[in-house]
Amino acid sequence: MRAHRYVNEEGRTVQDALWKMPAAVQAQAVRSGAVSAVALVDSHLERIAEVNPQVNAVTQLLAERARQAADETDRRRAAGEVLGPLAGVPFTVKESTAVEGVPTTFGTERFRDLVASADAPPVARLRAAGAIPIGHSNIPTLILAGMHTRSELFGDTANPWDPGVTPGGSSGGDAVAVATGMAGFGLGNDSGGSVRIPAQFCGVAGLKPTSGRFPADHRVLGPDDPGPASQMLVTDGPLARSVSDLRLAYEVLAGTDPRDPRAVPVPLYGEPLSGPVKVAVVADPGGHGVHCTVRGAIETAAGVLRDAGYQVQEVHDVPRLDEALEAYGRITVTEFAPTWPVVRRLLGEGGDRYIEMAMEQTPPANADEFMKLMGTWLNIRRSWAEFLDEYPLLLGPVFTEPPVEPGLESRDRAGRDRVALAMRLCTVTSFVGVPGVAVPTGVTNGLPSGVQIVGRAFREDLCLAAAQAIEDRLGVLTPIGPRGGRAA
Repeated sequence: MRAHRYVNEEGRTVQDALWKMPAAVQAQAVRSGAVSAVALVDSHLERIAEVNPQVNAVTQLLAERARQAADETDRRRAAGEVLGPLAGVPFTVKESTAVEGVPTTFGTERFRDLVASADAPPVARLRAAGAIPIGHSNIPTLILAGMHTRSELFGDTANPWDPGVTPGGSSGGDAVAVATGMAGFGLGNDSGGSVRIPAQFCGVAGLKPTSGRFPADHRVLGPDDPGPASQMLVTDGPLARSVSDLRLAYEVLAGTDPRDPRAVPVPLYGEPLSGPVKVAVVADPGGHGVHCTVRGAIETAAGVLRDAGYQVQEVHDVPRLDEALEAYGRITVTEFAPTWPVVRRLLGEGGDRYIEMAMEQTPPANADEFMKLMGTWLNIRRSWAEFLDEYPLLLGPVFTEPPVEPGLESRDRAGRDRVALAMRLCTVTSFVGVPGVAVPTGVTNGLPSGVQIVGRAFREDLCLAAAQAIEDRLGVLTPIGPRGGRAA
């Protein structure tokens, strides 16, 4: 692996492998001319060649396209053009998100040749800021086969900390790519923990934004949009090794786009709050139980925030958790049921078990019941808005257990229920549409631990500031090299 010398912003000469640098430092080095974009991309390609055979996170490598984009970046800098805030930084894109000219496979054999005619809105925004797609990343088949990142088309992705536990999902490929230094950041999406859970399991930071903060286009085939649950619950979000890199991606991804009328022009940073920011702490949402190591991570983060000047207070619970989980399940199953006979055939052998168990457990609603559920959805969102009006931030778990074994959620009903319960705070915060940032807190028993900071709608800035305070005290865990072999 080649090392490179460059001059940082303090004027000091630094020698290191470029892929190890934070994304913000990579971009600054390219903008200043201290490092060429071609050298930066090549450094990441070398890292992918070294590491990806062990973890299987990058699926479709875009090496030549990335080098061409890097060469164009260097040409523009040499011509005196001002480069964007992410100039030259390589990033991965989830297999379900379109990159122009590349198949959007969703990890299924049937979509192997489904070539995208245009970049999805978040990919286009990242390109406009100078970032370079370096490859697609693995997902559970169709994002539906479970929490573990295993696809019919590409196989299993291994957690670089321990291949005996899952990297999480469904954005697990991006989390692994970022954690191991194969990409400066990753572009995933989240409808109930799909960014935040792999971020925690792999020791990186992840942002699920407010619904409507980032423009998106989640249509799969043809011009028709999905139903209300898919429209409201799924949000694209970045993963990065540091909160400062996550903030940089947030600033680029936010905004409006004519392809997404849901995206709203809300300022990136809201008005400062008067007095110390109040943080509600709920270690065991709903009282269903929490592992001692997860509780310990929350207590550590609470202490850090208290020392940083936040007004930290343990509260009894979050609003209406069990009711929200039931409504989430009923609405999503009702929307999904008509297409299930077709979809299950696309999932490959065993890929339908996770959703099939949900369909058996939660019957679809009829028209009258569905209309009532839509009202319940709004009512629960109102309860959360009132809660967050009193407490602008909530500190709680991403997943109430340490990382679990691969495929636990698809093994049997007990495994599925255990995983669904462990991710309950992610599910309910997606349901109410508020932002959440997953941030690492350390390493326990050889595996990363972490927490999430949830905030008021469109106050990602408050979440990121609190996450930064935690990171400033507790440090950054990655990049790391894979420990053990590739998952079976």
